[in-house]
Amino acid sequence: MPAKFRMSSKGVGQLLRSPMVETEMLRRGHTIKGVAVATSPTGDAARDPHPGLYKASWHVKSSRRGGWKKDRATATVYNTAPHAKFVEYGTENHPGRHILLRAAQIGGRN
Repeated sequence: MPAKFRMSSKGVGQLLRSPMVETEMLRRGHTIKGVAVATSPTGDAARDPHPGLYKASWHVKSSRRGGWKKDRATATVYNTAPHAKFVEYGTENHPGRHILLRAAQIGGRN
């Protein structure tokens, strides 16, 4: 007789919010952060008033109530430097470096 499987939506929801999944999301977030730090520009001390600020401003936070429906564990990698969005997306005169995008593409595989 073949085995039967009956999925429990409540059980899947509990799993997606579990400490185990949150720990794994945090691990992946720190991997992505590591790649972002390693590939971050530091600026030229002769021209940049805050050399290394962008590189030093990477952070990771986790939550068990993340996602669109607030129903799963997540980790968020972010940069608090005031100029972070300009480094990532660029400006009219300078193309974006896409540090976080590339870090997620590389670090998300591990």
